[in-house]
Amino acid sequence: MASSTANLPSKMKAWAYSEYGKSSEVLKLNPDFDVPKLNDDQVLVKVVAAGINPVDFKRMLGYFKATDSPLPTIPGYDVAGVVVKVGSKVKKFKEGDEVYGDINEKALDKPKQFGSIAEYTAVEEKLLALKPKKLSFIEAAGLPLAIETAHEGLELSEFSTGKSILVLGGAGGVGSLIIQLAKQMYGASKVAATSSTGKLELLKSLGADLPIDYTKQNFEDLPEKFDVVYDTVGHGEKALKAMKEEGKTVTIVPPGIPPAILFILTSNGAVLEELNPYLECGKIKPIIDPKGVFPFSQTPQAFAYLETGRVIGKVVISLIP
Repeated sequence: MASSTANLPSKMKAWAYSEYGKSSEVLKLNPDFDVPKLNDDQVLVKVVAAGINPVDFKRMLGYFKATDSPLPTIPGYDVAGVVVKVGSKVKKFKEGDEVYGDINEKALDKPKQFGSIAEYTAVEEKLLALKPKKLSFIEAAGLPLAIETAHEGLELSEFSTGKSILVLGGAGGVGSLIIQLAKQMYGASKVAATSSTGKLELLKSLGADLPIDYTKQNFEDLPEKFDVVYDTVGHGEKALKAMKEEGKTVTIVPPGIPPAILFILTSNGAVLEELNPYLECGKIKPIIDPKGVFPFSQTPQAFAYLETGRVIGKVVISLIP
């Protein structure tokens, strides 16, 4: 699959938008984008698969336009693919390496104008890691932003062996990985997680000791309280009611109500390298929605599905069958 620098094309296909709005209205296939030029610290990745996240469609709607890069924009944060060219200062990767990562170091602060839903994308070396051999490109593309977010929140909450955690939104892209990391990497004493009725079995299979059906039970009214509450859906004050007096709540949904810790991910390939052994041995598994793999030609349909809010795990776009 690797191609040598000598026969790299100058043009590529990419999905892009030139104005903010709904994906169904503004996202267009452009067959004539320039293949990105490399900085010294970057590699050029031939994209095999690209994961999409809620941040992609929120950005497309113009929620972050004050800090966004200029239009037109190729969306896509998550990438899995093959290195086809390396910058002069790159030491970690060579042509032919299979890599994955979240290509935007700061999620909302000048994210790349040209993202991963394209045939090629340019990425800083420090944001990438070698793809675990056990994982397909599709599986790897669904991981970086979500697993790095799950990890950063657990670190910020000072989660550690023997502590209990409640995950709000346990079946989502981030939530499904928080459950697994809390159990497999951090040694949680108890993992509780919320979902709708049809997803409770998934929560158990991921390692949740206490699956909570939010359609039938108010998690904030449980007599049991938790050392850490990790809120991926934006439950605000309810989340705070579920934590112990000395506990911590982290959230990824603005505005965040103090004392909850609100954070926006900083992408880092070193985190993926740290997590790779857990992925290689199968202790932590990517969760891809059963209907969540779309060919490149159906990128708008992939966004429409993601926007329903009913996705289990992740949605991934496959560029190379």
